[in-house]
Amino acid sequence: STISMDSLKTSLLQLDCHFTWGLLKEHVGLEALEETILDHITFFVGYEIVDYNMLSYVCHLKNSNEEALSNLKKAEEVIQKHHPGEIARRSLITWGNYAWVYYHMQRYEEAQTYVSKVENTCKKLSNTAHGKIQLPEIYAEQGWALLRFGRHYFERAKNCFENALKSEPNNPDFYAGYATAMYRLEGENKWHGGEVRPSLEALKRAVELNPKDTTVMALFALELQRLERGDEGERYIEEGLQRTPDFPVFLRHAGNFYRKKGDMNKAVQILKKALELTPNAVVLHHQLGLCYKSKISQLKKTRYPPREEIDHLIQLAIFHFKIVIDKKPVFFTAYSDLANTYALGKRYEEAEEIFQKVLQRNDLACDEKQEVYFSYGNFQRFHMKSELKAIKCYTECLKIEKDSYARKWSSKAVETLLKEKIKNSSGDATDFGILGLVHKLNGNKQEAIECYEKATALDPSNEEYLNALAELQLSI
Repeated sequence: STISMDSLKTSLLQLDCHFTWGLLKEHVGLEALEETILDHITFFVGYEIVDYNMLSYVCHLKNSNEEALSNLKKAEEVIQKHHPGEIARRSLITWGNYAWVYYHMQRYEEAQTYVSKVENTCKKLSNTAHGKIQLPEIYAEQGWALLRFGRHYFERAKNCFENALKSEPNNPDFYAGYATAMYRLEGENKWHGGEVRPSLEALKRAVELNPKDTTVMALFALELQRLERGDEGERYIEEGLQRTPDFPVFLRHAGNFYRKKGDMNKAVQILKKALELTPNAVVLHHQLGLCYKSKISQLKKTRYPPREEIDHLIQLAIFHFKIVIDKKPVFFTAYSDLANTYALGKRYEEAEEIFQKVLQRNDLACDEKQEVYFSYGNFQRFHMKSELKAIKCYTECLKIEKDSYARKWSSKAVETLLKEKIKNSSGDATDFGILGLVHKLNGNKQEAIECYEKATALDPSNEEYLNALAELQLSI
């Protein structure tokens, strides 16, 4: 029987599965994500179906469709073992993924078979003609998938878990997902600008519903720490260390907790233990690198900095950060971390190379680019002692008009540098021109006009200043 390709494609797009959730591979490092899921399968009980479905999609993105099929087979085995009474209901996402993988392999008959299986099941379960069905576990699985794909998806993930909770408000798993999404969103918005909704209540409830789940407990502790209730948080971390001393996901959060507390030795000890259990976890390499980098800064401030120990720590930090950007090229903050570590070791050319490499990437989001410019500005200012280049970097950051920490800090830094220059050298036209631009970018029109007036007085024929001035005067 011939299959109409149009109707097959239309049916495929109706399916609820990883292929229709808009998960874009440019937002993740596929290698790192695959490692994460494999570690999750090893150490987490009860999420195997979600993990194998996710893994099959990752394999497809890596162009290994055969491997994708074998992971879907594993998902099916878990469903048969754990949900023998509701195989059809539990298989909807798995079958949807099957249909898509076969479609990409140009095995259209098999793709059609799976599309029909999904459609018939939905009809039976929903009693509606078109058979689109809203099951809470499908929302939840979509939520977990979105969380895996990173910061661009957190808001959608939160909405998915909210939808799942509508039908089962006390489901511990859905609540854990919801609280995790809230926690991630809050961190994102604190850092990059955006509405901050504290996640404390959600995490507290998740801990009550999931008393055995030390991952949620750790996030609750980190949230308490964020709210400057670190002592309270630490009690939960200590309890987690007692209860799941060999659980790498918990250990990662615990390490992060002690790093933020400033206890680097304890953080390193915990993170190293986690790394023994999951040697390929990118996020552990990043955390360890950050710990070593902090130790270097601490030691450099001492009266007699121990040269050899500092050199050794610099090598360690570089080693870990290199692994991060190698395995997860979209982990953009890690490039600045690596460049800054080179700078601490006076390896300025290598630092410069890393900054250039990341700034040439065309897949940086606005706020990520701001962070890199701010970091690069600091490098020019404090390590290379080049105020001019620093001013240029900070200004580039300001030109990106998204509110963020990096933008606020760049604005402060560039104003400080320019005002010092103006004070010391009575200021040339360029200094006033850039300060005018800074005020303009920050929306301070009156100050901007004053600066551009001074700039044109010093350099009367400069078109750029004259135009900026005219434009500002018209807009007031």
